[in-house]
Amino acid sequence: MPPKVLMLGWEWGPPFNSGGLGEACVGLTRALSKKGVGITFILPKRLDLKVDFLNLIFADVDEASEALVSVYTTRTSWSRLFPVDSAPGFQDYVSSSLKFAEKVKLLLKHLNNSIDVIHAHDWLTYPAAIVAKQILNKPLVVHVHSTEYNRTGGNNPNPAVYEIEKKGFEEAERILPVGGYMKEIIKDKYGINADKIEIVYNGVDDNRKNLPPSLTAFKKIGYKIVLYLGRITIQKGPEYFVRAAKIASQYFPKVIFVVTGSGDMEGQMMSEAANAGILDKFIFTGFLRGDERDRIFQAADLYVMPSVSEPFGITALESVVNGTPVLISKQSGVSEILKNALKCDFWDVDEMANKIVAVLRHRSLKDNLKTESEKEISYFSWSRAADEVLSVYNQLV
Repeated sequence: MPPKVLMLGWEWGPPFNSGGLGEACVGLTRALSKKGVGITFILPKRLDLKVDFLNLIFADVDEASEALVSVYTTRTSWSRLFPVDSAPGFQDYVSSSLKFAEKVKLLLKHLNNSIDVIHAHDWLTYPAAIVAKQILNKPLVVHVHSTEYNRTGGNNPNPAVYEIEKKGFEEAERILPVGGYMKEIIKDKYGINADKIEIVYNGVDDNRKNLPPSLTAFKKIGYKIVLYLGRITIQKGPEYFVRAAKIASQYFPKVIFVVTGSGDMEGQMMSEAANAGILDKFIFTGFLRGDERDRIFQAADLYVMPSVSEPFGITALESVVNGTPVLISKQSGVSEILKNALKCDFWDVDEMANKIVAVLRHRSLKDNLKTESEKEISYFSWSRAADEVLSVYNQLV
């Protein structure tokens, strides 16, 4: 009989998500439910949504400092959210997480259905997960979509967040990172035994739509489109994208670099493009969702993901689903499994530029990457990921 799971998450999918975590939670839980797994999913904040494939509960954490922080919040973005003289202090960064734990403790007294496994997504849910483990006396699985070392690029990780992550890893019976690159971080930076770490790569839903074309004015006069899509933070390597763009545009002038996303380095990215003399070749669209985002993917000739430290990189699979080849950093989980993709080290901007120019110049290369990568997509399903997670559950129950 399939297990019953208490799952703890911090955000849900579109239109409520601030990144890939929410999309991953939706994709995985939907696939698990199709396999008969009963899921009670607790979110910290009430959202205007109805879900028919699991029991969704809201903890209503309204008292958290100012507002619920994003799972992607870093020390830098926190300091920009709050002026220094009015900020509640960076230690309050974890107050939302601790308040969630208090609320979950109260909710567990009213959950009548039996639970076999506790499954927590990323550090903001770990205090609540540890409380749930103590009350229910059930095995704990922590799903690691990112760590403080990934989010900060290894630069000045916050010690309070690090300690919460480490405690969560120590308390868990199984740890599920979304890539081998992050497995090594968990082993080396957190001192966790490799025996309880099992990699579960993310999936993607292959539901491409034929949408009205985007950026047609540029394409009609022969411009090629190179896309950066993601949060504009140190983790994602936006400065390396700009540096590679400068080199590439010298060899292929008829190119437009589209930046889709937002983040605390957006102004710095614009400044770097201006200082390089190529700001006129950039379009900044802001954060896009749904069909608008898919249209940008489909308009691009190449998607570049220059991440410094990318646990997985689900946007690379989304690009392939939308028919656009990808150039991804070797410092990403998706680079471990996607074979028909161009790859380079994030810091090697010369090689990044060479590969950008090669795709723009040679239609056959672009078409071959598109055709072959699309053949791989059937393997990267959420159903496959759910099978691997279900296997972990069955080992513990």
